[in-house]
Amino acid sequence: MQDSGSSPEIGQIVLITKGRDQGQLGVIVELIDDRFVKIADGDRRKVDRMKKKNMNHLELLDYIADEVKNSFVETGRVTNGKLRYAITNFLEHHSDLLKEGE
Repeated sequence: MQDSGSSPEIGQIVLITKGRDQGQLGVIVELIDDRFVKIADGDRRKVDRMKKKNMNHLELLDYIADEVKNSFVETGRVTNGKLRYAITNFLEHHSDLLKEGE
């Protein structure tokens, strides 16, 4: 696990706190500027239909999916399967991060 600080990174897992997808997890797949990012989860929100989200509507989690980050470095894109795998892997190994606030 890596410390994310306050700046988002490609491959970082986020919890959506506002909007229709509230309470769901996503992965940052594109940085637009210091205020907006594009996220996808590979399931309901596929890579070809990424969602533009305001950073104020997301909670950055201290986990960066290496397989997603490496895919962008190697090929410049990521597959829906890798996004689903990253979220599943996060839930299996780091569910304690989601329960901290409860």
